[in-house]
Amino acid sequence: MARSKNKGSQEVNAGSMADIAFLLLIFFLVTTQIATNKGLTLLLPPKNEDDEPIEIKQNQKNVFKIQVNSADRLLVEDEPLEDVALIEDMVYDFVLNFGNPSNTKKGNDKMSDVDVYNTLPASMKSYISRNLGSKESSDGPTSAIVSLKADRGSSYEIFIEILDALNAAYNRIYGERVGLTAEEFRKLNRNNPKEQELYDRARLGIPKAISIAEPTTQGG
Repeated sequence: MARSKNKGSQEVNAGSMADIAFLLLIFFLVTTQIATNKGLTLLLPPKNEDDEPIEIKQNQKNVFKIQVNSADRLLVEDEPLEDVALIEDMVYDFVLNFGNPSNTKKGNDKMSDVDVYNTLPASMKSYISRNLGSKESSDGPTSAIVSLKADRGSSYEIFIEILDALNAAYNRIYGERVGLTAEEFRKLNRNNPKEQELYDRARLGIPKAISIAEPTTQGG
């Protein structure tokens, strides 16, 4: 039988294409993870509702003071410092000074300076006994506080550079305590139970006590 020459051409029904496209769009919006800049992970102190400033009594030798003026010049322990990179070693020595270690158990970990010292590896104990232990510096890790105060005219770059040096010092302490480099400690996956246990053991009794003071007015 001969085919009809007048047979109409086949058409594709596209009436539901818009619905399918909409569903695909919803799917990708729900499943796609978008990277966001979370900024600095710092715990800021609560706002003081009173006019009077909050006074915290602290032995000054247990406070490592870093100040930055509006020209990005540094004062570290009241002495000028040109190279920010030197702060890491200075903070490392300050936190681990053990100038007058206490037997008082402090913090959530309920550990004293003596407890902390006894958990350090032999290499760290040797370094402390040979180079540290100054009565003019911090009593021990449970008391050591690093204070950073900037001027309102200080650059964001110098502020971040100093914070990086402070974190590097603590990561170095934590890493060495459990046989890791600072970088290896920083990269520990805390979703892994074994690595979380290592992370907790490294920090036990040594809080990362970095205090960010209220900036002074420009030129202060």
